[in-house]
Amino acid sequence: MKNCIKVFIILFAAAAVGFAQPRKSKYKRPNIIIILADDLGYSDIGAFGGEINTPNLDYLAANGLRFSQFYNVSRCCPSRASLLTGLYNQQAGIGSMTRDQHQPAYRGYLTENTVTLAEVLKKAGYHTGMVGKWHVSNTVEKSDPKEQLMWLNHQVNYPLFSPIEQYPTSRGFEKFYGTIWGVIDHFDPFSLVNGTKPVEKLPKNYYHTDAINDTASSYIQRFSKENKPFFLYVAHNAPHWPVQALPTDINKYKDTYEAGWEAIRKARYKKMIAQGLIDPATQPLSPLYGNKSWESNLTKEWDARVMAVHAAMIDRMDQGIGRIIKTLRQTGQLENTLIMFLSDNGASPEVAQVLEPGFDRPGQTRSGQLIIYPKNKDVMPGPQTVYASIGQEWANVANTPLRYWKRESYEGGVRTPFIAYWPKGLKLKKGSITDKVEHVMDFMPTVVELSKAEYPSTYKGHHITPMQGISLVPAFKNLPGKAHDFIFNEHVNGRSVRAGKWKLVKLSSDMPWELYNMDKDKTELTDIALRYPKKVKELDSLWNAWATKNQVLPKPGK
Repeated sequence: MKNCIKVFIILFAAAAVGFAQPRKSKYKRPNIIIILADDLGYSDIGAFGGEINTPNLDYLAANGLRFSQFYNVSRCCPSRASLLTGLYNQQAGIGSMTRDQHQPAYRGYLTENTVTLAEVLKKAGYHTGMVGKWHVSNTVEKSDPKEQLMWLNHQVNYPLFSPIEQYPTSRGFEKFYGTIWGVIDHFDPFSLVNGTKPVEKLPKNYYHTDAINDTASSYIQRFSKENKPFFLYVAHNAPHWPVQALPTDINKYKDTYEAGWEAIRKARYKKMIAQGLIDPATQPLSPLYGNKSWESNLTKEWDARVMAVHAAMIDRMDQGIGRIIKTLRQTGQLENTLIMFLSDNGASPEVAQVLEPGFDRPGQTRSGQLIIYPKNKDVMPGPQTVYASIGQEWANVANTPLRYWKRESYEGGVRTPFIAYWPKGLKLKKGSITDKVEHVMDFMPTVVELSKAEYPSTYKGHHITPMQGISLVPAFKNLPGKAHDFIFNEHVNGRSVRAGKWKLVKLSSDMPWELYNMDKDKTELTDIALRYPKKVKELDSLWNAWATKNQVLPKPGK
């Protein structure tokens, strides 16, 4: 009887935290690393057609698997919420950004009905670490704009950038080094913490991309000393604006973009065809955004420079990824480590140089130097004291051959370059490309399957929303696998639904739906909505049913 009681107590204790014990594995479970770039365009890296020097990502692609139709959620916070939880971002509480709108789908943080990849894997016996950009918690703001600006300028210090219970270390990560907020100065980032402690002093010549990659390498070295697998989430801030890079890296591209928008875009498209990433018959090059030609552009020097800085940021990120690969090799972990690389959304069309200091944008450096927002493109971008971004024309180039960009539900906003590398686990020809339609919410079922973990129905007294994604493991094993019946999206009133070959999409709620056959028109150039009104009605009903079920109530500008 006493033994029975003991067994009952053990089982009850396991159930109380919402997890069954991890299943015993017949094989050594893989380490899992997710590397997420910020505002990287679909064609920026070499393995997806770009001219930017990314030999380490290209190595992962040449020895791994590329997905040509992998989806994110078109914006930073929503994509990260979906990636971390295996849910639609609205189900995870981040339908928009990080301000709490006091509606279930728009709380601005990962809500209590969710578990993160780290929480699931930690319970399954994994070490868990994160470096880089968090941006899935409510940001603490000061009511006085002057006080807020002084905080952004590092001229006053406060202990918390977000409620402490929303920090990464409160959501399953043993170790965290990175930023809680989104926009940062890449030479002296705001909201930088180590664990939960603000980092108030930085070494000379600090550059955040290097710090992210080098800290990731140090975590690998530490985790590898124990006989247990690890999960590492490497969430880069690069190449999100402000575009800021080291002079040696910028110098590599000082002449590259003098050729202009059209020439770079055509060269990328040609390379993508040669790589086998796209079929020009089903994915023609979309028209260049706007009516301004490079020849008539009066700010060629500035525009060539801003894209050179964007390229330099990606180059530097790739250099650090090379150091991560080297560390994995040196510690004997490379063969059984699954590395997955992607971007949180398409390249950004935002024009940072027309903004003003405030909210998340400083006005001065820590030492008191004035930060310039060059509205007239009269100060060259690149250094710490300039806040600028690539704008719509270069974003259109970065997303070659797709239409639109970050924020929108069109392919230029939601399609990401995606690479999976796993020497021990991939069962297909090296350098393969798949056109299977997958989504960032698929990471949760993938890691659950590979780690032999259990996804909970309850956690810390809260009911947990069931996973919405499907496992990527069949794609890794070159097996048919289950496909998504539908993939829905909504962000600031833009919306879409993908159903097999069909995609219904619009820019905002007050515009008509557009319909595309994605088997024949992956660039979304020929709207066939008027030809297939029944299909439009069917998919519209499905989108509205999904939106109602998930309390998707978008508000303009939120």
